[in-house]
Amino acid sequence: MYIHANPFIFSNKKQHQQTMATERKVTNHISGWLTVYDDGFVDRTWTGPPQFKFMSDHVPPHDHFIDSVATRDMLLDAVKPDLRVRVYLPEQPDTGKLPIILHFHGGGFCISQPDWLMYYNFYTRLARESKAIIISTYLRLAPEHRLPAAVEDGYSTLLWLRDVANDKTYDSQLSTKGDFNRVFLIGDSTGGNIVHQLVKQTATENINLHPLRLAGAILIHPGFVRPVRSKSELEKPQSPMLTLDMLDKFLNMGLPEGSTKDHPITCPMGEAVEEVDLPPYLLCVAEEDLMVATEMEFYDWMKKYEKEIELLVSDGVGHSFYLNKMAVDVDPNTSEQTHKLVQRISQFGGDSLLIEFITHNHQSSSAMSSTIFPSLTTFFSGGGHHSSPHPTISPQPTNTLTKQNINA
Repeated sequence: MYIHANPFIFSNKKQHQQTMATERKVTNHISGWLTVYDDGFVDRTWTGPPQFKFMSDHVPPHDHFIDSVATRDMLLDAVKPDLRVRVYLPEQPDTGKLPIILHFHGGGFCISQPDWLMYYNFYTRLARESKAIIISTYLRLAPEHRLPAAVEDGYSTLLWLRDVANDKTYDSQLSTKGDFNRVFLIGDSTGGNIVHQLVKQTATENINLHPLRLAGAILIHPGFVRPVRSKSELEKPQSPMLTLDMLDKFLNMGLPEGSTKDHPITCPMGEAVEEVDLPPYLLCVAEEDLMVATEMEFYDWMKKYEKEIELLVSDGVGHSFYLNKMAVDVDPNTSEQTHKLVQRISQFGGDSLLIEFITHNHQSSSAMSSTIFPSLTTFFSGGGHHSSPHPTISPQPTNTLTKQNINA
């Protein structure tokens, strides 16, 4: 039977939608990444410069190998439909089991997903070059889900991985190819905050992860801050991927209601860790990052309590520079620093013998830092340069503009 549509009904529906759109008001807007409306609706459509939109494009999974890496998305818990992961599996002959890297994305706890192009480009490369299986959690996002939601998702993923390790849960790839004695946690930006929280939680609460072993923690440009502006926040250049406006508003929406930047998730410096048995850390910082001062404060704090922590400083680049494919492709220094970053993570994550070497040589790392990284030493002793607090974005980046316009 053919039913005629009533044009009056559809006209009223369209008119109602237009009225709702007219009445809805913007209550918060963050640098092109996110818009919040007064009715609670959150729009994460990119509204910034169009040349940067591709970084947030979604890449579908592919179970066949592309550039020697296959990807798939999987649901971890039928009861929690939001708890999903993306798995990166490198192509390799059956010569042994592969280390596992559990990844937590950045985005100020408010934006981004593991299937974004910026993560796909970097983590397929890391999986390929490190010969490691990478598992990336789809974290719940604020302001709909404030912290500790993202940390809880990370913890649930870690416990799920433990269940795979002890055969309570079977996965055809992880159960047969994964080396659960070499599990590393890695996080970009605020994902690094999640890594530190999970490592600390499992240690302080004596959580039994056996037979899974946390072999190391890798923090890349973690979102460690203080309520007052640091030297680097005042003097380092802003970029399309991190501005002071983003830093303040994301954390304001992401932290628990009523909390400030001195919350332990964003300011762990000062917490008691003397008796906490932490695995080896690799802290990766960028010379031009707005948060480099507080990241270095975290490094000094860990060294003070004789925790095993290595430092990698990327010269002449800013926050999350390695995720900006445009900069990696066109700027020689960004490309070189990305190569060094991948190489260092691969060594830390791919060779357990190297971790033992780090353990026995951590006392010399502090002296090495002042020799190998003189630019940061100069900056923190008062020799840093002053840059304009307002980022400039160029559609045709050049070497001269890279620091301020492309690197993030």
